[in-house]
Parts: sequence; structure tokens; C-alpha cells
Amino acid sequence: MEKLIIVIPAHNEERRIGQTLREYLDFFKKVKTISVEIIVVLNACSDRTKEVVQKYKCKELKILEFKRGGKGFAVLEGFKEALRSKSDIIGFVDADMATTPADYYRLYKSLGNSDGVIADRYIKGAVLNPEPTLQRRIVSRMYNAVIRAMFMLPYRDTQCGAKLFKRLAVESIISKIGMTKWAFDVELIYKMTKSGFHIKPVATTWSDKEYSTVNVLSAGPMMVLGIVRLRILHSPFRRAIRVYDFLAESIRKTVKK
Repeated sequence: MEKLIIVIPAHNEERRIGQTLREYLDFFKKVKTISVEIIVVLNACSDRTKEVVQKYKCKELKILEFKRGGKGFAVLEGFKEALRSKSDIIGFVDADMATTPADYYRLYKSLGNSDGVIADRYIKGAVLNPEPTLQRRIVSRMYNAVIRAMFMLPYRDTQCGAKLFKRLAVESIISKIGMTKWAFDVELIYKMTKSGFHIKPVATTWSDKEYSTVNVLSAGPMMVLGIVRLRILHSPFRRAIRVYDFLAESIRKTVKK
């Protein structure tokens, strides 16, 4: 029986992760065609997230805890743990259940001969409920335009928090990932496609949730800075990264003010 491991990165998700775990565990226990394990990675939590997660502890749920932050860091640590077990498919999903377990299962069923699938909110067949605000839509489209221009990636949505990959694809690139914050998803997909793996976008149903820990206005500039840094690292100008980091840190401090 094929084994799917789902990594859920969690930073201060006490108000949302309980429902997510309850519904994901209940749903996949009823699916008899695959074996599913969930790895929750607590990263730099300062609220009751750990206490909430422990209420759902069972043989299908593993908990990792780290003092460091960053979604990318948490996902990578979850991937490393997944590779230590007999996993066939490894993926991750956001803790807010913007992607329901039924929709995540549909992603898995769409994998086929591809090496990975990524949920896409902006291709034909996708359903957004409710429709994103104009502000969020503008930030998302601008960010994606920067990504497509810099990396020539064909994907319209690299940031949707629902992705899964075959074990070999994860094994091949995990040691090559250097970005653990804003540009993590982009580097992950970029490294896989550069390594010859076929990653397929799949239309998804996505629901915007309350209590988001990401502020769109402050996150937008940080996301772009992360992408620019990634592009420099993969260019003939990578030796200038220290100068860039100095300038980027000055911009970050200005944004925080």
C-alpha cells in the first residue's frame, strides 16, 4: 500500500490547527487505498499550538518542535523526517485548512505519472471561496509576474499551500534548498524542474480563512526581496549576495517601521 506523508508547518496556529487535524485525520482514516501519516512541525510557537496539537496525538500523527521560525524551514524539517520513514509520496499543506482534506486527496489522485502536483488557484476549474480581496489579488499577481520573469517558470500559482511530490523528487533536491522563508516554494519548484522532474499544476478549491498570521502589506515586499535574492544566488552575480543582504536588511527595517 502506498504511503503518503503530509507535513503541516505550524507557527502560532492555536485557533485553526485543531479543526484541520480533526478533519484530516478523520478523512484519511476512511481512505483504505493509501496509508497516511501527518507530521506537524511546530516552528517558533509562542501560543498554545503545541497543547492543541497534542490533543490529537495518535499513531497517524507525529509532532516535531523547533525554536526557529520560517515556513520553509518547518517544511524541510518535516520532509527530512518523512524521508527517514517508508514514504512514497511527501507533501505539505497549510494549517488553516484553506485546502480541505477532500481537495488534498484530489491532488494526490491527480499525481499520475508526474513527479509532483501543486494546487493552483488561478487556472481554469479553480474555485475561490470567498473571492480574494482586490489588495490580495494585486499582490499575488505582481509577485507571480516577478517569479515568471526571473525564473521562466510556467506556473501561475507557486504560493498555494498545498503541494505533494514523489519521494525521489524530494530526495534529489532537499539538500540543495537554501531559502527557508518567503522564497521557499519558488526554490523548491525551480530546483525540481531544473533537475528534470515534471511538476503539474492542478486546479483547486481554496477558502480564505480567518486569523491569518501573514500581513499582506508587510509580506509583499519581503516576498519580492526573497525572490530577488534567490535569482542572484542562481546567477553569475552570486558573489554580490552580501551587498544585497545588507541593502535588503535596511529595506526590511524600513518596512517594519
